[in-house]
Amino acid sequence: MIAVIRYNAGNIRSVLNALSRLGYEGVLTDDRDTILSASRVIFPGVGEASSAMSYLREHGLDNVIKSIEAPFLGICLGMQLMCSSSDEGNTECLGIFPDRVKLFPSGRGYKIPHMGWNTIEKKPCDFFAGNREEEYMYFVHSYYVPYSEYSIATTMYDDICFTSAMQKDNFIGMQFHPEKSGESGAKLLKGFLEGAS
Repeated sequence: MIAVIRYNAGNIRSVLNALSRLGYEGVLTDDRDTILSASRVIFPGVGEASSAMSYLREHGLDNVIKSIEAPFLGICLGMQLMCSSSDEGNTECLGIFPDRVKLFPSGRGYKIPHMGWNTIEKKPCDFFAGNREEEYMYFVHSYYVPYSEYSIATTMYDDICFTSAMQKDNFIGMQFHPEKSGESGAKLLKGFLEGAS
């Protein structure tokens, strides 16, 4: 069973539709036992960090997420909330990754949010095995995670190199939207759903 975490964030329907296109059914839930019994967990989201974290804490989902042992995928805001903190609302996040999420600096001549297609450059790792080293993915975000030891893919936006995918143990994050990234994104989602636990 694939659990898609229900919380105070948007874009969840597009993830459920992407799963359906791949022949899978996701269960949208904020129930602790359902989430912990799932074979895969997806944590999508478009929204604001502080209100999302407030919802997670009020419903006890912060501790549930940190105790998940199944393969776990955070998408966009979901990836950022897995970090230690965020510039957005000066928010304390889940702390699965030790990184702080930063706001793209203004006045640099590029548009904020970073929106549209951009390349991801992948580091050799089990998750990306068999995939091209560089592929185009779809992004929509004003905040980013700097490159760190947990980065498994990076993207350049102007002169900023940021983390476009990261991994620690069973936790994987993607700053881009695989559900909106055509065939390349679908391949990554399929790999997550069918990869070894």
